[in-house]
Amino acid sequence: MEYVSALVPPVVMAVAFTALIVTMVKSQGGANKAKEDAAVDAVLAAHAEAEGRASGRETA
Repeated sequence: MEYVSALVPPVVMAVAFTALIVTMVKSQGGANKAKEDAAVDAVLAAHAEAEGRASGRETA
């Protein structure tokens, strides 16, 4: 019976990990994908603009 108690935690973790991955894959895309992509693009554009301003100040 020791082998059962030794195998239960890894099996439980494997099932939980599989459920996590399935949830992540299912949540990709869908109705909010365009909204999420637009938010990421806005953040990246703001970061690039801030980088441009910072480098412009250093050279001027």
